[in-house]
Amino acid sequence: MPAPLAPPRPVRIVGVGSCLGAPIFGPAAGPRALKDLGFDIRLRHRGIPARWQKLMEPSAPKPPQAPLPERLGVVSAMLHDLADEVAAICLDNAIPLVLGGDHAIGAGTWRGVSRALAHRGKLGLIWIDAHLDAHTDRSTHSGNIHGMPLAALLGIGDENLTGLPGPHLDPAKVAIVGARSWEPEELVLLNRLGVRIFTMAEVNKRGLPAVLCEAMSIAREGTAGFGVSVDLDSMDCAALPATTCLVPDGLDPQDLVDNLHGLRSCADLVALEIVEYVPSRDRDGSGARWVMELAAAALGPTTATLRQREDTFGAHNYAPLPVVFTRGKGSWLWDVEGRRYLDMMSAYSAVSFGHSHPRLVAALTDQAGRLALTSRAYSNDRLPLMLERLSALLGYDRALPVNTGLEAVETALKAARKWAHTIKGVPDGQAEIIVCDNNFHGRSTTIISFSSEAQYRNGFGPLTPGFRSIPFGDADALAAAITPRTAAFLFEPIQGEGGIVIPPPGWLARCAEICRANGVLLIADEVQTGLGRTGRLLACQHENVRPDGVILGKALGGGLLPVAAFLADDALMQVFQPGDHGSTFGGNPLAAAVAAESLALLAEDRLTERSATLGALFLARLQAIDNPLIVEVRGRGLMIGMELDTRRVPARVAAEWMLARGLMTKDTHDKVLRFAPPLIVTEIELDWAARAIEDALTDLARRFPAGDAP
Repeated sequence: MPAPLAPPRPVRIVGVGSCLGAPIFGPAAGPRALKDLGFDIRLRHRGIPARWQKLMEPSAPKPPQAPLPERLGVVSAMLHDLADEVAAICLDNAIPLVLGGDHAIGAGTWRGVSRALAHRGKLGLIWIDAHLDAHTDRSTHSGNIHGMPLAALLGIGDENLTGLPGPHLDPAKVAIVGARSWEPEELVLLNRLGVRIFTMAEVNKRGLPAVLCEAMSIAREGTAGFGVSVDLDSMDCAALPATTCLVPDGLDPQDLVDNLHGLRSCADLVALEIVEYVPSRDRDGSGARWVMELAAAALGPTTATLRQREDTFGAHNYAPLPVVFTRGKGSWLWDVEGRRYLDMMSAYSAVSFGHSHPRLVAALTDQAGRLALTSRAYSNDRLPLMLERLSALLGYDRALPVNTGLEAVETALKAARKWAHTIKGVPDGQAEIIVCDNNFHGRSTTIISFSSEAQYRNGFGPLTPGFRSIPFGDADALAAAITPRTAAFLFEPIQGEGGIVIPPPGWLARCAEICRANGVLLIADEVQTGLGRTGRLLACQHENVRPDGVILGKALGGGLLPVAAFLADDALMQVFQPGDHGSTFGGNPLAAAVAAESLALLAEDRLTERSATLGALFLARLQAIDNPLIVEVRGRGLMIGMELDTRRVPARVAAEWMLARGLMTKDTHDKVLRFAPPLIVTEIELDWAARAIEDALTDLARRFPAGDAP
């Protein structure tokens, strides 16, 4: 059993179901609704050690509204209780997560935190709100107490709100983000006190990352810790209507969530508050989901913690680059600290349609709600339609669906061997299959048996016989290797894992001629190259070659599911009889629905043509980079490899240099960087990528001159 990990700071949830300061009852129901949804359980599923500490429910609908002095007294009692609860949590070295209720509770939350921190220093605060919340009982226009908490925290206003135990906040350590609705009296007060106000106009001009960075500097420098208070009305009401005050033109919820991820690496974050959730306005449940996302973003485990857990509890069969991703959209990925990266890998072509493509996600969720799995012991209504579309698109009689590219390769090998025995007449058990040096077709026991990569083979014997390997790109070697027992020639049109190796012009056409002349099957592994990746539907089409069998995978699943297939005409596929081959999940209706939508997108959005056009531009841009580290840049379509001089710098180091600049790639064979972005990538994004690549390599060449490799 692995050694236990040092636990992160616990999170204690305090719900305050109060509407005592609000004009409507709605926010009073928010904390209980979140508790009933299993808010703490969902946080724990995200790796956050959270539990409910207390649910305070001092509010009840009491129309007509009581006079302001009476309400201030009732609110004061509630704020004292809340401040005591929060202070105790902080002193127990836990993080209070306060869920409101209206924003009046902030006057209690942050006085409690300030009291707990007083022996160490001041509390800094980031107040994310559409309003300034800086009225007093004398300046208020509406009489609503939820417009007063920030003034009270700064020591201004009625004694019921300002008189809680503990120090008031220093205005110089408070920043307001997202403000767009206020009365003049509030603005005058805060300006006089020196509170920094980042209005929505400034956020729109500078961008939320820059604004939050400055706000964090204000709240963190010279303080013992800082907190963040989020009023849901800070976000645009069209995107998040489940709040008390519906104010348009606010923050984008996803943008705020992405940026709050940066808080989780701040050891001086002492508390988080999220208020004004109104369940009665949350018709589709999105409001509750955003509350969850906000909390998880700020309080979730860091990159270091997650990598440590993976290293401790996972087998060490991968050595991932030092990043942990949490979200993807289009051609971009975000890590758990909120940093954004351009995806130039596409999961080895599996994410050809980009991350979370809305049509593919819709196809997945719609089908998952209807029928996901029956096994192939029964037919389903999605697989026949997908098979028909796939066969028609590729021009083959039949397709055999499986889950992964490796399974599809194994299927092709079985088909070739049985064809050799039953059709060609090769004695059973004597069929041979020719492969290429430097190949990569997967890592099953059979497939590693014909790999030329020593690491894939070492220690995994006994290996499977029946394979002969020849140099990639050598047609004469193929001709010489064929014997009467040869069943098939299995090849990659471009060797992806081998380093984006492109064969000489005419090689594939010549191989096709040799195979036809000798009664040998030509089987193309297009798992990485197929479905538009190289600027053609299949990479074999660059030489107008139609193989006897084609292996597809990766992109077929739309980046959402493992989906693969082996395609061939009846002449080959006839060898399979019921019971010869199968897969419980292969051809399941969920996979079939996603694959069918992927094929539709490929055709309708003309992604193959897009790959050809943008790939040529990007290849030319990379080939124009003048850098001594570059040996060669080669590729087809949006499948490009950059070979580096490993005497100067290993490709792994170069990949890490680019990762630090927000560009995600991966090394292969120690010397080649792969650039294979989603086919939906834009020319602007590729131009940005080229500049980032050039900048990283320029820096590396300067840091590691000839003969001084890292």
